[in-house]
Amino acid sequence: MPYVIETWDKPGSQAVRAGARPAHLEYLAEHGARLLACGAKLDDDGRDLGGGLYVLDTEDRRDAEAFIAADPFTQADLFERVQITRWRKAYLDGACFL
Repeated sequence: MPYVIETWDKPGSQAVRAGARPAHLEYLAEHGARLLACGAKLDDDGRDLGGGLYVLDTEDRRDAEAFIAADPFTQADLFERVQITRWRKAYLDGACFL
């Protein structure tokens, strides 16, 4: 079962996010085959809420922890909070996995 990694930025950390974003996007591209989904959390008007969501294709919590620890956003000390939760893939891209 994959893992969902949800992150929350520290308040007032927009400059940190902007500075680390190019390296973060490169990191995601390098690991794209492992990501079932990934992206920033936005408000209803499309503005950045300061955090993100990753769905990582791994069966190992330690692997999910290592993945987020190596993310340039983590390395830049952007996150106030990170939550890692195992996820049952019931439907993905319209396909049922139950």
